[in-house]
Amino acid sequence: MVDITTQSIDTESLLAHVGSPKAGAVVLFLGTTREFTGGRQTASLDYECYPEMARRKLAQLEAEARARWPLTGCAIVHRIGRLEIGEASVAVAVSTPHRAAAFEAGQWLIDKLKEVVPIWKKENWTNGGSQWVHPGLEVPPTRPQSTHDPA
Repeated sequence: MVDITTQSIDTESLLAHVGSPKAGAVVLFLGTTREFTGGRQTASLDYECYPEMARRKLAQLEAEARARWPLTGCAIVHRIGRLEIGEASVAVAVSTPHRAAAFEAGQWLIDKLKEVVPIWKKENWTNGGSQWVHPGLEVPPTRPQSTHDPA
């Protein structure tokens, strides 16, 4: 199951969807809106996509994951629109007979989703600025300059 939604992600329904008596492991990943990125304070995020294209790509990822791991269930949902701090933007739920495969498949799915699914994110900062962020290329955190020479 894959979906693009403007509504809050219902994790209970995702877990029910992937649940199975054949599954000994269920992994749920939630990507949430964090307050600070790269030293900037985030006010909100805006996500946009072409839903038909994004759904098609998500379905391809699900099919590939099913070919690579013994999934008994799989659900991928991405939210679009304006998200506030703490709200979930993406959920990946998988179930497998054993935990190692569930963790591997879940991590692979979220990593590939960030890399190849055409969903765009705009970070809106508390100082009034904003910036569109390229998928998979997060702003690196700023590091304080040290005046101490460790050598």
